[in-house]
Amino acid sequence: MNAQRNREIAQRYWQSLGKRDWAAFRETLAEDVLYEVPQTRERVRGLEAYVDFNATFPGDWTIEVVRLVADETGASGQIVFRHQGQEQVGIAFLQMADGKIQHIFDFWPEPYEPPLRMSRYVERY
Repeated sequence: MNAQRNREIAQRYWQSLGKRDWAAFRETLAEDVLYEVPQTRERVRGLEAYVDFNATFPGDWTIEVVRLVADETGASGQIVFRHQGQEQVGIAFLQMADGKIQHIFDFWPEPYEPPLRMSRYVERY
């Protein structure tokens, strides 16, 4: 996989997430995708679970990619997440294989308690 292809996949991932286009979003992800957020100690395993995790995030929110870099193994982005009048700047690392995102690490500047969700797939560790 080349860096340009990984960059394109990352762009589609964040664009479809921001638009809440779950069909396009799922096309960027591997069946066994793993999502982790160390600050909130959240982990989500698998395609259906990860789509549900995002689709059930409460309230109105936006996401903006400020900086995106990619190489042969994946991509990383500086992202701005806006929710309920607050803004957080984070960094996300996407590991990719076979044209799909396999593993996502989101890092935010401060530990925080995540909002209550309707998703039953979130593991806390």
